[in-house]
Amino acid sequence: MPPLRGTGADREAEGPEYAGEYRLQARLGAGGMGVVHLATSASGLRLAVKVVHGPHAADPEFRARFRQEVAAARKVSGAFTAPVVDADPDDVRPWMATLYVPGPTLADQVRHNGALSPAELRRLTAGLAEALRDIHRAGVVHRDLKPSNVLLTDTGPKVIDFGISRPLDSDLRTETGKLIGSPPFMAPEQFQRPREVGPAADVFALGSVLVHAATGHGPFDSDSPYVVAYQVVHDEPDLTGVPADLSPLVARCLAKEPADRPSPAEIMAALLPPSYEAAAFIPSQRRPLTLPPAVNPGHWDADTPVRVTATGRGRRRVPRWALTATALLVAAGGTAAGLAMYGFGRGGVDAPAPGAHPAEVATAFAGWQTPLDKDGDTAAPACGYAAGALYCSGRGIGVTRIDPSTGRVLWTRPDGADEDLSAPGPLSAGLLGVVSAGRGLRTYDANGAPGWTTGEDPSGAALRPAGDTVLSLSGAGTVRAVDAATGRQRWNHRLPGLTAPRFGPYTPGTGLLPVFENSADGSRTLVGGLRPETGEIAWLRRLDGDLMPLGTGPDGVLYLRSADRRSRTDAVVRYDPATRSARRVTLPYPMDEPRAALRGDTVYLLDAAGRLTAVDTGGSGPAEDPTLWALETSAKNVSAPVVAADDRLYVSASDGRLIAVDTARGTLLGQTRPRLRDGRLGYATTVPAPVVADGRVFATAPDGSVFAVDGRSPGTW
Repeated sequence: MPPLRGTGADREAEGPEYAGEYRLQARLGAGGMGVVHLATSASGLRLAVKVVHGPHAADPEFRARFRQEVAAARKVSGAFTAPVVDADPDDVRPWMATLYVPGPTLADQVRHNGALSPAELRRLTAGLAEALRDIHRAGVVHRDLKPSNVLLTDTGPKVIDFGISRPLDSDLRTETGKLIGSPPFMAPEQFQRPREVGPAADVFALGSVLVHAATGHGPFDSDSPYVVAYQVVHDEPDLTGVPADLSPLVARCLAKEPADRPSPAEIMAALLPPSYEAAAFIPSQRRPLTLPPAVNPGHWDADTPVRVTATGRGRRRVPRWALTATALLVAAGGTAAGLAMYGFGRGGVDAPAPGAHPAEVATAFAGWQTPLDKDGDTAAPACGYAAGALYCSGRGIGVTRIDPSTGRVLWTRPDGADEDLSAPGPLSAGLLGVVSAGRGLRTYDANGAPGWTTGEDPSGAALRPAGDTVLSLSGAGTVRAVDAATGRQRWNHRLPGLTAPRFGPYTPGTGLLPVFENSADGSRTLVGGLRPETGEIAWLRRLDGDLMPLGTGPDGVLYLRSADRRSRTDAVVRYDPATRSARRVTLPYPMDEPRAALRGDTVYLLDAAGRLTAVDTGGSGPAEDPTLWALETSAKNVSAPVVAADDRLYVSASDGRLIAVDTARGTLLGQTRPRLRDGRLGYATTVPAPVVADGRVFATAPDGSVFAVDGRSPGTW
């Protein structure tokens, strides 16, 4: 078959025939970054596939930005944005696919039909504010909100095209002298201080978009982008034609100083209560819906991504709006992510079922909040619980002990205050351990007196507490074990049968630490159980697939995730070492970077698009459909959740909310208010997990505080 040809004369009228497994059927549009094609998936879904221009594909910096675009689009997937269905940023011609649904952009709507009516404008304002709230909660700044990046649908506006967006913790920075964006919709700081652009820049762009929607032109208009840039920085906006009831709010959005602009939440609050006319246009965002058995399409525009609404497969249906999340039990490599793998700070809670007895509510724990931030530049602390005490640590804090009943700080040790620290966790003999990436493990007693340390560790060897033993793994594959109480070496050798092993998550009480090693081609995985005290391998098996341990059940059964060639999780494997039996459970759809929580034979998987799936791996359900329930959540950039008693699951969000979920029904039990610092999300690359102990839940927030709530009554949070 000859290559597909686009229409019109451009540099790529003759394009590729396939993007990955998708055959490109027709060209939908083109932009500066690439060409968007229509395609069809194997199941018959219509897709819009964005294929990068050839010259850009050869540019390493552009590839890095495209990879970031894909990651950003996945992170912010939700009701108002555009999740990715599939992508391969490392292909010869990088590409990204989403579901295709025709729909006009705001730019097209205004160009062809004129300015929006007051009711439509109010609906647009509410929808875009909620979209920005969702994007910023995920830790992403869009940086290019403009009319052509807003799609109008019958369910509200969708924000698309994250081509120049940037996570707040990204290493990619705007180069000196290089401005990226669309001048009529850029904030003053994007011209003056491009390295300091934050969420407030998107609010400024929102103000410009609203003026364009209300009048057909922007608040700063000129044929010259240089004149527009000068006007944005120095002149007052022209709000002529903006409805009087919205004009003051739009003017606040267009304030020159970022701190003077309202947050998306404040914009939404300012719109309440809506007028009767506007209420007919604003879609209800909290109406319980039954999930359909197929993916609902979102919207695409030429050269932009789309949104997808998650599938709702399975035997149990749940409200679409229910907010849920799952636990990350997988050991992670690297620096910041690696600090989450040490297994510190986990506990249990005995919580009553929803609808607790009034007497229980009356005696509920009142809760508290304690700021640990001293300099205004501290990210959310990480906490752990040991022997009736709460310990927290983090950059700018060091290590702190807190009274769990009152929130009073009992002592603080500034050791490592300038480092990224793990959550403190219990070791042996009453000692507490804190890990610093590249600096090793430090221990303290209950009074804060320092104990033994592993010393400087510039190699960044992986550390893993496992019972009364602490293991370290060198890059050469040698494992060293020390006594957790004294730091004295127990053994130091390579593991039999393994060349380059990695540690899985340790489950207390099992006595074995999972170890694994993937083959170079990803077709097989060596999986074993290590006795931490002696260094003996209790069992070792070679299983099919590119596998990584998720966790171990109390009966010794090991649960692993299986990755396809694009590193998407496509199955869960249940392996029983006692019977040497393996059961592979294929997922209803491949998941990107899922986090997992275990309860018995049920594995809860949350993918990067915010879709949560409960999977039965024990074989009690129909073989053709292991899904217990599936739903789309609104939780983005969340912590590793913690599973507690009575079907409870707790998770922290990047905006400081603590969320409680009923895992049996997949419904939201309660959530706390956001705790941001001046509307900012902070600088943490990961969100610390909450701690559950003694009927209470302890969590941290980007404002540098630690807080506690009653785990028995999340509905009162």
